[in-house]
Amino acid sequence: MSWPDPAARPTPSAALVVTVFLGVCTSLLPLLRVVEPGGWVGGVAGIAILVLSGGHVARRLRAPAYGVALVEVGLWTVAMTALFSGGTAILGVIPSLETLRMVPVSVDAALGQIRDGAAPLDVGQPLAMMIVGAAGLLVIAMDHVAVTARMPMLAIVGLVAVYLIPSIAAPSAIDPLGFAAFAGSALALLAVETATRERPRVRERAVPDAPERPRGSAAAPSAIATVAILAALVVTPALPAPTGAGSTVVAVRGNSIDPSLELGQDLRRPQEVDVLTLRSDAPAPPYLRAVTLSTFDGAHWEADRGSRRPLDQGLQPVTTRADVEVDEYTATIDILNFVSPWLPVPGAATEVEGLDGQWSVYDYNRTVISRSSSPQGQDYEVTYEVPRPTLEQIRGSEASIEGSRRTLALPGDDDLVAQVRQLAIEVAGDAGNDYDTLVALQRWFRGTSFEYSLSAPVADGFDGSGLEAVTDFLEERSGYCVHFASAFTIMARSLEMPARIVVGYLPGAATDERVDDQTVHTVVSSQLHAWPEVHFEGIGWVPFEPTNSLGVPTGFAAASTSGGPAGTDTGPLPENAPQEGEAPDAQDPGALDETAAPDAAATRVNTTPVVGLVAAIAALLITPALFRVVRRRGRLRAAAEGDAAAAWAEVSDSATDLGVRPGTGETPRAFGVRLRDAGAPEAPVSKIVAAIERASYAAGGRAEAEDLAAAVEEIRAALRGSGDSRGRFAATFAPASLFTASPRARGAGRSAG
Repeated sequence: MSWPDPAARPTPSAALVVTVFLGVCTSLLPLLRVVEPGGWVGGVAGIAILVLSGGHVARRLRAPAYGVALVEVGLWTVAMTALFSGGTAILGVIPSLETLRMVPVSVDAALGQIRDGAAPLDVGQPLAMMIVGAAGLLVIAMDHVAVTARMPMLAIVGLVAVYLIPSIAAPSAIDPLGFAAFAGSALALLAVETATRERPRVRERAVPDAPERPRGSAAAPSAIATVAILAALVVTPALPAPTGAGSTVVAVRGNSIDPSLELGQDLRRPQEVDVLTLRSDAPAPPYLRAVTLSTFDGAHWEADRGSRRPLDQGLQPVTTRADVEVDEYTATIDILNFVSPWLPVPGAATEVEGLDGQWSVYDYNRTVISRSSSPQGQDYEVTYEVPRPTLEQIRGSEASIEGSRRTLALPGDDDLVAQVRQLAIEVAGDAGNDYDTLVALQRWFRGTSFEYSLSAPVADGFDGSGLEAVTDFLEERSGYCVHFASAFTIMARSLEMPARIVVGYLPGAATDERVDDQTVHTVVSSQLHAWPEVHFEGIGWVPFEPTNSLGVPTGFAAASTSGGPAGTDTGPLPENAPQEGEAPDAQDPGALDETAAPDAAATRVNTTPVVGLVAAIAALLITPALFRVVRRRGRLRAAAEGDAAAAWAEVSDSATDLGVRPGTGETPRAFGVRLRDAGAPEAPVSKIVAAIERASYAAGGRAEAEDLAAAVEEIRAALRGSGDSRGRFAATFAPASLFTASPRARGAGRSAG
């Protein structure tokens, strides 16, 4: 923005600069949920202080706006070079050609880590450089919007957008303290800017005791800021997680996995993609596990976390009782379209070869994960072992585990848990051991009283994995893998058996291709799956398959039965078996006709997150326009009754919105000349100028009542017509008059010359 003369520029305010600093810093607080704290935090604070201090000094020296910008960009460049040039800079602070060549490489590495990593991300130098650099540029932008352009509301809208990005990337509950800090900083920015703005001189009133119209210059922006912040921060985190193809930490998609157990929206997608190919020397291809969920709070399941070690140090061997047979197999996996921090591997993997990147493993559940690498495009071989107890051995083993209470934990004193436990006891009947009890549960879920359905949970409102959703599922008896696995696991825990949930993929469908005399299976996105595991002493974690009409149910052969036991390495799907994303075939005895295909509403791509986000942004953008409309209508009503001050204030604000700002101390007649030069017709301008001058000089500060509203509207329409589309858009959605003091007749008593 330009000021009439250098002397008219607002005096630089250190307090305003401090509020900009606080606003930027608090807007970045949610970033701590998705990025591990480290040296980058100090880098962000340091570069913000450096840039803002330099800009403030430049303003104190009366530098023009572009001069301030040059100073700040220069300081940002020097700081970034000093911090991240890696010794390639001239004198350590001046970027060289080699320094510049490093920038796209580092940016690409940082974007790769964001794309392929899992929250919270470990921060290497490339990602730290991107965060600190982006924060510095944000500081420069906010400084010029709030301090140079004196548009604090626009700055707050930008900061709200920054605050929301981590919430969209990794949805979680609102942090009350963080929100309070951010909201307080935003409102402080608005209050300080309003208080430090150089207000135009109010005209001398003809009658000293005549009542002065309230300005309300701070009230409207404060109200806008409060409404905008609350609307954006309360509504947006409540939206469903976005399912765009670019995210790897947000939603469960067919070509990615997030352990939120919200698989339904992915499985209902009408399109599917090939995720990977699999071949194995086992009698049947294995399920592929990726994420293990053991922690349950009654509403949500959480992925296992804890200490991990480098994968290149090897995985622990499978430990069983000496009399339990263990078979060893190899599986070759070729990733086609799977971008995730978790690596799909068979259940009891003992060795992984051919994998590029830095990977680590949780020994206690054999989850293979990377914070910086991706499975995408990789081809690797996994050695895995399968315990094969006899039926007698597993019946004689107790379902228990030492030192892991979380696989038994359920919310205490919960009536729903008691209901689930009672139902589990009834289903188990007279089963004489833990294994037979679990098989009874598995058989019950896979029987004709249950059906596989992707649409029923949505239609009936229980599309989740918490206790309430599970109890609703047990009543409706219609759902998909998440409901079957969650219900089975909770029922097992209610009977004091350690159980957990695994998210991964079904073994896929056989193709005509063979490699090394092994049949190649293709796994598609609709075969994303969840299943339970129960731990047996001396045997280990045993998978079960309760999902009706999918997979192969767990079962073990008696020692006297010819052939090997079955069950732990679930076999391939029958040719006519449905995939996870399909409804059961009508010929399946456990299926009902109405589940032959999900209904049309259930198969549409979920656009709610996109629509909701657009609506939230639109609400932020339209709020200033609504306040401006309310103010204009109130003034026009007063102007129609002859209120010259209201008419003059509206003409001045309309002109300000369109870039014709009244000068400090400028008389009404002088401003009227500028309005005519800007395209306003002479007659209505003269009428308004004469009215405000009469109001200034008339006895009692009043003029004869006449309708001034039409003249105000005519001036506004002419000014809008003479401007360009960009100016009209800004005047409508970012009216500058909301962020300046309400104008009054200035120096009306002076000569008109």
